Amino acid sequence: MSYDKPIPTQGTHTKPFWQGASEGKLMLPRCVDCNRVHWYPRHICPHCHSMNLEWIEGSGRGRIHTYAVQHLAFGVWAKEAPYVTAYIDLNEGDRMLTVLRGVDPEKPEDIKIGAPVVVEFEKANDDTYIPFWRVVEE
Repeated sequence: MSYDKPIPTQGTHTKPFWQGASEGKLMLPRCVDCNRVHWYPRHICPHCHSMNLEWIEGSGRGRIHTYAVQHLAFGVWAKEAPYVTAYIDLNEGDRMLTVLRGVDPEKPEDIKIGAPVVVEFEKANDDTYIPFWRVVEE
């Protein structure tokens, strides 16, 4: 089965992220000056405005910050509805938006804020692996 969802454009400033994803690693940008991780990748630290950035391998773990059940979607996502989107508090700091796996969108009462999650990567094409997050047991 081919990947039929939108594939993000890869830029030079995101190359380490996509390379890591193809190896099953969650690579995150971190400011060398203030030592804070930030998501999404950019050329300047959003915390201290330094341009002294590096990439680190993240743990690939986090917790659900908040979530929403998407009942109405458009384009290629329409056939997936309902599905759950969530913000994940990364163990390294900051948050990442995702489509949440391992939950039943028909039973949102079973989805718990603070539940542990782990990243997984889905192959979109030969060059791109897309991160999703899955609820796991503690």
